[in-house]
Amino acid sequence: MNFTLLFWGLLLLVVLFNGYKSFFAFIPESHSLRINCGGNEITVPENITTSITYEADDNQGGPSLFYKGKSNWGFSSTGYYPDDDREPDTFIVSNISTLSMRNPQLYMTARVSPISLTYFGFCLMNGNYTVKLHFAEIMFTNDKTYRSLGRRIFDVYIQGKRVEKDFNIADAAGGSGILVIRNYIASVTTHTLEIRFFWNGKGTQVIPTEGVYGPLISGIVVDPFDFIPPKEPSPGGGSGISAGEVVGIVGGGVFIILVILCILWWKGFIGPANTLAQDLKGVDLQTGKFTLRQVKTATNNFDVANKIGEGGFGPVYRGLLSDNTAIAVKKLSAKSKQGNREFVNEIGMISALQHPHLVKLYGCCIEGNNLLLVYEYMENNNLARALFESQVKLDWPTRHRICVGIARGLAYLHEESRLKIVHRDIKATNVLLDKNLFPKISDFGLAKLDEDDNTHISTRIAGTFGYMAPEYAMRGYLTDKADVYSFGILVLEMVNGRCNTTYRSKEECFYLLDWALLLKERASLLDLVDPRLGSEFNKEEMISTINIALLCSNASSAVRPAMSSVVSMLEGKASVPEVVFDPNASINEINEMRKHFQSIIEENNGDPESQRRTMSIEGWWTASSTSAQDLYPVRPD
Repeated sequence: MNFTLLFWGLLLLVVLFNGYKSFFAFIPESHSLRINCGGNEITVPENITTSITYEADDNQGGPSLFYKGKSNWGFSSTGYYPDDDREPDTFIVSNISTLSMRNPQLYMTARVSPISLTYFGFCLMNGNYTVKLHFAEIMFTNDKTYRSLGRRIFDVYIQGKRVEKDFNIADAAGGSGILVIRNYIASVTTHTLEIRFFWNGKGTQVIPTEGVYGPLISGIVVDPFDFIPPKEPSPGGGSGISAGEVVGIVGGGVFIILVILCILWWKGFIGPANTLAQDLKGVDLQTGKFTLRQVKTATNNFDVANKIGEGGFGPVYRGLLSDNTAIAVKKLSAKSKQGNREFVNEIGMISALQHPHLVKLYGCCIEGNNLLLVYEYMENNNLARALFESQVKLDWPTRHRICVGIARGLAYLHEESRLKIVHRDIKATNVLLDKNLFPKISDFGLAKLDEDDNTHISTRIAGTFGYMAPEYAMRGYLTDKADVYSFGILVLEMVNGRCNTTYRSKEECFYLLDWALLLKERASLLDLVDPRLGSEFNKEEMISTINIALLCSNASSAVRPAMSSVVSMLEGKASVPEVVFDPNASINEINEMRKHFQSIIEENNGDPESQRRTMSIEGWWTASSTSAQDLYPVRPD
């Protein structure tokens, strides 16, 4: 960090404050707020004799924005709309039906945010205030159309204290388009009031349209609770400072502050990481937080000798904490918006999950441009290295035990966890092995929450070629059966010892699944077995395992079993159902998927960087109809 820059920045701020503190003394303290959130200035009757004017809040907002209102308030909006084709400026919404409450014009529009929305009241008199929050769900309906199926759930914080958890406007009001007002008492001690609405990862994300349905607010009213505000100054009362002087002072101060902020942004001291810090504020993470100094000390300042891996997110380093705890540090680039979203997603997902077959997240570090995840260290790296690069001798009992462990981890994610999660990227590189070759699933950056009442999630595809289920890869139709398909491919790799997709050139590829289906048709499944295993395996168990893998990787998602059933079958506690395979139908379905990928590659001119925006790349898909039998009459070398 450049301490000279910080010194001069702080010095300028001190000079600015001391030079203009006489000006701030003339700013009158306020004692109320009236905001029409997301709408124009309006005046509505309070009773027979008086009316209330709500100040306009019609700035369009943005994914990372601070806006100052005309008087003594402002708001900040944070977050993007993941998996949403809408324009990114949808931060004000309008009513879609008739409203029947009193003063309906106040609720015709509202402000929304994907993740976090915070209102600030400035220069308030210190004391206790009544805070009235006006809500009306105007994006969903009470009819029997699909617009009635949406659910919006968020938390409310006032002065940093959570006052509403899992707040659902429609449930609280008794339906959509109905007014509900929440009253709170807030204590102001530093002349500032903070009201924050935070999406907690719950509610619908597809209905009525794709995208996050974060917090929504219609209006805010703040009044003194237990004190009488002073009378307003009389018109023409001298303040000792002219309007021209005020303009000059404010303009000069704003210019200096902007210069300081630009310098700090250019040097990387503020930026995306600060946005992430705001996103994570208030989230009840079951993990710790590390300082950059701690992580640098543990990794010897990210010494290249401690580098143990590299992914699309960035490098991974081995480290040792002061208490001799071994750690693995995932270092994410702060420049990538997609990376930032996956960073927040991974922290949120894995911090809520605890299982022996899921890698443990110790904590995170967000300082400047450094976005770091700190995991438990796994001595034998990932399964891909052990299996495909022969860095570890894996006999069949060990491979079978690893398969069972992965299946148990997925069964927990799909059926046992309080959060039902689809991993979306199950593959050998995302399974880590400890010193005893105990498997643990890792990398939850692409994971998706699966609501209990959803049959599937429609989403943009993200994952790895060769492991994605056909219905997901081609139509974005995502269920936990997509993970089951990926697991089936992974088990075939465990049996065969080679990656599912092997390519000699862009026109000639070998797919392990094609070959397995061919051997199934010929009743010679043992030809699939890795020659390195020799004859040291139980043949019945091996054939049963291959049949389970083929069942899991069936082209039809309806045929694939639940992961809890897979665990029982792998452990021999349940029989493997006989499924009539149609190799031609399966291969045709999968070939259609490969043609689909080939068209994507051609559209992107074969540019891997553009493809990585939606999916990672393990090998080229081709539209060739060449069969595994034509390419490899016997097991490929």
